[in-house]
Amino acid sequence: MAEIRLRDVTKRWGSFVGVHNFDLTIADKEFLVLLGPSGCGKTTTMRMIAGLEDASEGEILIDGEQVNDKEPKDREVAMVFQSYALYPNMNVYENIRFPLKVRGIDPASHHERVMQAAARVELNEFLDRKPAALSGGQRQRVALARAIVRKPKVFLMDEPLSNLDAKLRVSTRAQIKNLTHDLEATTIYVTHDQIEAMTLADRVVVMKGGVIQQVGSPTEIYDNPANTFVASFIGSPAMNLMEGEIQNGTFRAENVEISGLSAPDGKVTLGFRAEDASTVDSDGEVNAPIYTLELLGDATMVTVRIGGQLVAVKADKSYRAEIGEQVSLKIPAKDCHLFDAQTGARLEA
Repeated sequence: MAEIRLRDVTKRWGSFVGVHNFDLTIADKEFLVLLGPSGCGKTTTMRMIAGLEDASEGEILIDGEQVNDKEPKDREVAMVFQSYALYPNMNVYENIRFPLKVRGIDPASHHERVMQAAARVELNEFLDRKPAALSGGQRQRVALARAIVRKPKVFLMDEPLSNLDAKLRVSTRAQIKNLTHDLEATTIYVTHDQIEAMTLADRVVVMKGGVIQQVGSPTEIYDNPANTFVASFIGSPAMNLMEGEIQNGTFRAENVEISGLSAPDGKVTLGFRAEDASTVDSDGEVNAPIYTLELLGDATMVTVRIGGQLVAVKADKSYRAEIGEQVSLKIPAKDCHLFDAQTGARLEA
């Protein structure tokens, strides 16, 4: 497939900067996810790679060749859109075949390539149907097959699962993961859904305001978020964050006291994951009334309010209590993360 290199790529419209100094190498056959909230620049970055947007500054290289001035059709990339973008007047077979026709590929090879692509996404029995007769998941598979049939160097996927219901998202996500693995494809995938990012990616790029916040494997980003934005964006639920002050290795906030921390005195933001804490009978680090309980099946989510912020802990699935009842929470110091109170940057021990 292809290695992709973005060298200090910037996109601006007038005084507005959509992407700022994006610098990253995407390895051959890597599955990279661009993750962030709406407006963070992830789709704009993908569109610049595809050639649908011009970079204001910087270089975009595919297999060592600069492609800034190349037309989209000459970049050997295939894009799968959120909206499917199928031709309603064509059946599934012709929708998949269309990229081969417009690129002048030998017609003698069309049938075999269409059938191979359809088989990869389990569409053989739907080839005669028009898009209107397909479900959302089937339409997305047609869009995937249309990208596969071209045998491009790079697959670009822009929130391809966001129009599907929860069950279809899970099954289609697994299909995309398996498909890109089998094709050994270099893939760039845009999403605002951190679960998609965690389950699909070899590496995740977390973006905010057009700027890269952190790049790493899903495990690295989950276990060691670079700042409070990443900490609050990754995880379901997101990392709990509490503002307070450290004195002599002890963090204190309203109804909170956690000892054994290695950090200088002063104001900090302390974070911990819901699964790293537990409910105890007494003498916990947090003591507060229950704000709400949620039964998840495999666990019970216990939420309390600390200084105006909600803090969630995963208790045993059999845990039961009443809203307003006092609860004590155990939070091991070794599982706590500390961030600068002003900048939000991670504080290393």
